[in-house]
Amino acid sequence: MALLPFYIPGKRRIKVVIAGGGYAGMAALTTLKRYAPDAVITLIDPGDQHLKITHLHETFRYPLSNLLVPFSTLETRFGCRHIQASLTVTDELLRQWQKDKYLVANDAIIDFDYLVIATGAESRQAPQSGNVLTLQHFMYTAGPDLLLKHLNRAHKDQPIISVVGAGATGIQFLFEIRRYLSRQKIDAKLQLIHSGDRVLAQFPQGFDDYVQTCMQDLNIKAVPDVRYHGQSDDQIQLEDKQSERFYELPSHLTLLFLGKKQETVLSANAFGQAVVGQQALRHIFIAGDCSVYKSPGSNVLCAQSAVRKGKLVGRNILRHSGLLALLEPYLHHDIGYVVNLGPTDAVGWLVTEGNIVTGIPALTIKELVEAQYDLLLRGIDTYVV
Repeated sequence: MALLPFYIPGKRRIKVVIAGGGYAGMAALTTLKRYAPDAVITLIDPGDQHLKITHLHETFRYPLSNLLVPFSTLETRFGCRHIQASLTVTDELLRQWQKDKYLVANDAIIDFDYLVIATGAESRQAPQSGNVLTLQHFMYTAGPDLLLKHLNRAHKDQPIISVVGAGATGIQFLFEIRRYLSRQKIDAKLQLIHSGDRVLAQFPQGFDDYVQTCMQDLNIKAVPDVRYHGQSDDQIQLEDKQSERFYELPSHLTLLFLGKKQETVLSANAFGQAVVGQQALRHIFIAGDCSVYKSPGSNVLCAQSAVRKGKLVGRNILRHSGLLALLEPYLHHDIGYVVNLGPTDAVGWLVTEGNIVTGIPALTIKELVEAQYDLLLRGIDTYVV
């Protein structure tokens, strides 16, 4: 058992329920098991597998199975229990769970000492038709299978593929598709449609400069400053943001990546404990994309912040259960971010946002970060607190 500073265990094993089997939930689970192997942990998630969702663009190179870890495997590896169910979260229920120290999932009554809510955020939705794909489709079917199915159905000599959304997900899919089409010698046109005046707008200007140059080199058309209104047959319906003029462009397949939305936004104090009506619920912790911490730490909706929040929550649950109950505030700031531009290129920043890296150095950083998370799922924590 690893040593956790300021944690002196009590006499009995603690029971923890974790709702959500994404990045934050997994980070909380592995942290709890690292410092308290005898903790009794129940994981509630509607799926049967943990999905490394930020890697879905890579299914144009690797099998989808590479991104999946069955919860049954994690049950064996960490000695926890998985219940396949969804959990509705409201302020009223949070208060009730804090009071009762139990909840009901799939007609099973599960008692706990601590509850972790890590249910994540949903992708934004828009009107769809038969030739529109969203991130949800790629969760169940590999990229090439989806792409070829729709291109074959289009019966066009040179089909046009539209990617809507210029955030990290849209850009990564855009370049993976371009490289895949080239490898398969498929003659198709690719266009990026987005509502801003530059791509990857949440990152430094250097990201946009580099990506725009790469798009020109690969003959990818850019359609900026427009709003997406839907797809009708082989036409994508757009609105020019400046003139508010509606018009259509040919598009035989459209991929929508409109970003995340926090359907349920849960407040937490600086230690990760749920806050309802300005009252901290001492035995309920929040982590991941569904959470907003009242602290100087990063609340960005990304895997990096989700993992850090999950790890903090795991540590603070143990400290709260111990003899000292001295909790650690959330102070994590992102130390870098890398966006893949296909299998052989990337753009990112490291340490400071002005330190932009591209090409092989950026790819190396991303691979190291991904390896770090894979090790965490195996119970080996190489993260620096």
